[in-house]
Amino acid sequence: MRVYEAKIVYNLVSLGEDIQLNNPKGVAEYVAATFEENPVVESFVIVMLDRRNRPIAKHLVTVGTLTCALAHPREVFRAAILANAASIVATHWHPSGDPSPSAADIQLTRQLKAASLTLDIPLLDHVIVGDAKMDPVHKGIYSFREAGLL
Repeated sequence: MRVYEAKIVYNLVSLGEDIQLNNPKGVAEYVAATFEENPVVESFVIVMLDRRNRPIAKHLVTVGTLTCALAHPREVFRAAILANAASIVATHWHPSGDPSPSAADIQLTRQLKAASLTLDIPLLDHVIVGDAKMDPVHKGIYSFREAGLL
């Protein structure tokens, strides 16, 4: 039988600029480069925040297919726990450009919200990023918090 040892190592990657992520547009801009790496498939990224809503890390949870990106609370919150995040914002990319949430997006958001309450790591928002030209309301982003679903 194989027995593994797990270690947590913290390495400073960069100092970065001191920004606060207090709105969906700022979150979308913060993760845009990550989504540009895989523009034709869905990607799911979490942004981990400190107590003042400043990003301490972002984590690419999964890269999916044209129409879905499988994510589970276990994978989402593993990174948040290891980063000692005070809260998180979930984000994902819709390659179709339409950021309207699917039934699966809504269900996942409910699961993440329930897990966040159990773990005491608040889920501040789930932002779906698309393209303003393809968005029926021409925003290019959908915020579950702004929609009153969080």
